[in-house]
Amino acid sequence: MLMRCEMRKIGLVGMLGAMALMAGCEYMQTTDPYTGEQKVNKTTKGAAIGAATGAAIGLITGDDSAERKKRALILAGVGGVAGGAVGNYMDRQDAALRARLQGTGVSVTRTGPNGENITLNMPGNITFAVNSADISASFYPVLDSVGLVLKEFDKTMVEVAGHTDSDGSDAYNQQLSERRASSVVAYLVSRQIRGDRFLTVGAGESRPVASNATPEGKAQNRRVEITIVPLTT
Repeated sequence: MLMRCEMRKIGLVGMLGAMALMAGCEYMQTTDPYTGEQKVNKTTKGAAIGAATGAAIGLITGDDSAERKKRALILAGVGGVAGGAVGNYMDRQDAALRARLQGTGVSVTRTGPNGENITLNMPGNITFAVNSADISASFYPVLDSVGLVLKEFDKTMVEVAGHTDSDGSDAYNQQLSERRASSVVAYLVSRQIRGDRFLTVGAGESRPVASNATPEGKAQNRRVEITIVPLTT
């Protein structure tokens, strides 16, 4: 396929671009309604994304939204962590999350330019049933554990992103992902976490981490990602 696209040898960064080009050479593309960018159709996307199975995407609201939220929280008196202490603060929070979430099926990944953020990937087998934004009973203990850590390490903002598999229309999946994210935030707020610490976002089906060609892959894509970002002073 690389020969078909007339690609030469490239480095690691170039290889990522090559993967996208390979899809464009062989398969039809459509316009992604969420990003406005060209993307391969659902069938192709499900097959091509399989290599990224299990990867955490991390913060998706963007730097501008995150920075506005951070400034608002600091002005609201939440406070922050001194720049030199951020690494240790997030390391301790990372360790606390891993200890509480061990064996739950939730992955804990360091994200962000310098690994200063923490992303929790919560797959569909423990979060929501198909076509539902109602929290599954098995998900409550997981969220309780997350809430305890968020309460202890309160100098952070928290993005909650809902995601869906590719079944259904783009518009329906976008709405469903937003409702799933809102359900998680509502529950965490009910556990005495400040509501103004949260950014809520739905990504619909636009950011799969597994193939949508199998039930197992769809369950991984039908997920919630919680990204924890330190407030710095």
